Amino acid sequence: MSINPDQILAVLSEVIDPNTKKKLAVTAKNCEIRLEGEDTNITVPLGYPSHNGQPDLQKRIETALAPLNLKLKSLRFKIDIATHAVQPGLKPLPNVRNIIAVASGKGGVGKSTTAVNIALALASQGARVGLLDADIYGPSVPIMLGLSGKPKSLDGKTMEPLLGHGLQANSIGFLIEEDSPAIWRGPMVTQALTQLLTQTNWNDLDYLIVDMPPGTGDIALTMAQKVPLTGAIIVTTPQDLALADARRGLRMFQKVNVPVLGVVENMSVHICSQCGHAEPIFGEHGGRDMATEFNLPWLGALPLQLSIRTQTDSGNPTVVADPGSDAAKAYHGIASALAANVAALPRDMAAKMPGVVARKP
Repeated sequence: MSINPDQILAVLSEVIDPNTKKKLAVTAKNCEIRLEGEDTNITVPLGYPSHNGQPDLQKRIETALAPLNLKLKSLRFKIDIATHAVQPGLKPLPNVRNIIAVASGKGGVGKSTTAVNIALALASQGARVGLLDADIYGPSVPIMLGLSGKPKSLDGKTMEPLLGHGLQANSIGFLIEEDSPAIWRGPMVTQALTQLLTQTNWNDLDYLIVDMPPGTGDIALTMAQKVPLTGAIIVTTPQDLALADARRGLRMFQKVNVPVLGVVENMSVHICSQCGHAEPIFGEHGGRDMATEFNLPWLGALPLQLSIRTQTDSGNPTVVADPGSDAAKAYHGIASALAANVAALPRDMAAKMPGVVARKP
C-alpha cells in the first residue's frame, strides 16, 4: 500500500501539541513531507521556539503515524512563529510579530530581571527577540545587558537598536546621562515611550519583550491601551502585599482586552549561597494560588538567589552567565511555556483581509 503526502498531512493535522493543547497547525505549504523510496522525511512547523527537541510531541507524532506503516527516517521541527492578534483598534508593528508585556503591580519584585532572562532564554532557543525598557524613571536594561552609548540613526529620524547577548534592545537609559533623572510629566513620558517603540528599527522580531513600568498608573495604563500587545505576563512574589498589587495589574490588562498569558512567582524561595538551604521567606505558593484564582496559566517559580542578582548587575544575566544552572533552567521553562501560550492565541488576520474601498454609485 503506497502512502501519499496528503494522507500523512491528514494524520499530522489531528495530533494535539502537548505544549499548546491544540492541533498542529500544519498545511501543505508549511509542512515538508518528502518520500524517498521507502524512507519518509517530515519537517513539522512549530509556532514557538523548539526547546530540548520536543520529545513528548515527537512521540505523539510517531504514535499517530504508526498505523500508516511508514519507514520514518527523520522527523524534524522548524520554528514558524506567527503574528497574533492584538487589542481591537490596533495593528501589530511592522517587523515585530508579537509584543509581550512583562508587568507587576509594584516595584521591587524582580520584574526587570525576569524580563531580561526570559528574553535571553527565548533567543537562545532560536527566536529573534528584542527588549524594550519601558521604565522611563528607572531604566535598568542598559546595566543588565552591559550596554552603553547612544543608538545610531542612519536617517536622522529613526534609531538602530543596540545589541546585547543576541538581543535587540532600546531604553531611555541609552539616551540620557547615566545619573540624570527623567523629570518628566505623564504626557512627556508617554511620548518618549511611543518614540522608543515606533522609531526603533526592530529587525524582524518574533518577540519584543517590554519591561513595563511598575504599578497601574497613567503610564502603565497608556502603554496597555496604545501599544499593540499580543499578551502580558504578571510577575509577583509570594508575599501578600505584592500579590494584592499584582491582582490590580492583572485586572488592568483584562480591562483593556490584553490576554494575560500567565503568572510568574519570583523570589519564591531563598537559596543560601553558603549551604544551599532553601527557605520560603516571602511565603509559599502565592503566585500559583493567584493563577488558580484567575484561571490563568502558571508559568513557574524563580528563586531568590545571590548569583542571579550579581550576574544581572554585572551585565551578564543568569541565562547566559550560567546556562546549566537550576535558575537558568527555570527561566527556560518559563520562556517555553510563555511561547507556547502565545502560539495558542488567535492569529492576526488584518493583513489578510482585503481593504474596503468606498466608491460613489
